[in-house]
Amino acid sequence: MVQPLERKFALNRGKAMQRYAVGIEFSGVQYRGWQTQQPGVASVQETIERVLSKVANEPIALHGAGRTDAGVHATNMVAHFDTHAIRPETGWLRGANSQLPKDISIQWIKLMDESFHARFKATARRYRYIIYNTPHRPALLHKQVTHVYQKLDVKKMIEAASKFEGTHNFESFRAAACQSNQPVRHVKHCRLFEHGRYLVLDIEADGFLHHMVRNIVGCLLEIGQGMYEIDHIDTMFAAQDRKAAGVTAPPDGLYFIQCNYPEQFDLPQPPLGPHWLNLPD
Repeated sequence: MVQPLERKFALNRGKAMQRYAVGIEFSGVQYRGWQTQQPGVASVQETIERVLSKVANEPIALHGAGRTDAGVHATNMVAHFDTHAIRPETGWLRGANSQLPKDISIQWIKLMDESFHARFKATARRYRYIIYNTPHRPALLHKQVTHVYQKLDVKKMIEAASKFEGTHNFESFRAAACQSNQPVRHVKHCRLFEHGRYLVLDIEADGFLHHMVRNIVGCLLEIGQGMYEIDHIDTMFAAQDRKAAGVTAPPDGLYFIQCNYPEQFDLPQPPLGPHWLNLPD
């Protein structure tokens, strides 16, 4: 006997497969990162897959442009999925967003050809890390920024950030649990700037290692607090040993803001975010 859910899925069998790209905004506070993990552990990917499967009336597997740690946020995580279901764009968006939790939202959706892949076709990824540098911790920005109460030498931190640009071996700046086959990455830009009471690190690279951005921020904060001079970064690079680098900054202030693709895919380009900070793109 065919069960009701199987009967719903059977309606789509025989239809041509369609590929869709989606842009996703989420707060990572309640999730153990983007990637689906063991049963009972909440992830962003699994949460969206469950909802899209209801909208499509068939199982949906979502493929993201990258992975984020527990507590890390995103303003435009790009992902794709394949489905036999045919829905208007508004149907996908309204259907999914009406059922997703309030801390996850699909911002856009676009029909793609099968050559598109959210992860493997990406040419660069971009993050922003937000530091709130005041004597007293914020309440309304809880878990949205990293609060640092100590006075920082911002000028020295800005100069130090630029040393991460270019092609380097980031062995000293990745987590011990990192599964990447090799630690060499090309950083297109690594800029630290002031925005009112905030310090913003904006970094773009061809790829990122596990905890790479958070370890870079931890290093910059130690330099800003006078623990090391700028040339200590060269020592850390040369060591190629995680123990040679500093602390790992918290996930709270980290945002996945952009993923670049070849122009042929012509994906939507929403403001980079985080939106409440009103930063220039």
